[in-house]
Amino acid sequence: MKFRPTAIGYVRSDISGVRQAWDEAEVRGAAALRGFDFAKMIVIDGRTGKPLLAGLKVTITCIMADAVFVPSTAHFEGGTVPGDLLHVVDVITVSPENTYTRTDSNGHR
Repeated sequence: MKFRPTAIGYVRSDISGVRQAWDEAEVRGAAALRGFDFAKMIVIDGRTGKPLLAGLKVTITCIMADAVFVPSTAHFEGGTVPGDLLHVVDVITVSPENTYTRTDSNGHR
């Protein structure tokens, strides 16, 4: 039984650049302020050519995460939250502060 919802952080180092440490701290802080148990930070460099969300999706499943915190939507391909993520977790951006609520397979929240 979980006492608090579980969160994962997701940061693309190629997007954050020199702000990476700051972005990671902001993500952790935002999760703590919202009462989440912060489980893991996923950092990926989008220039590697590897699938960007593969490790994130595996981690979500393994730890049964409730939410993913990101610095902004710029950390996702095309600057938009992937729909397949929203089928399993809420996605919360730090700046601007926004919550993208998970939906079921029929698009219901």
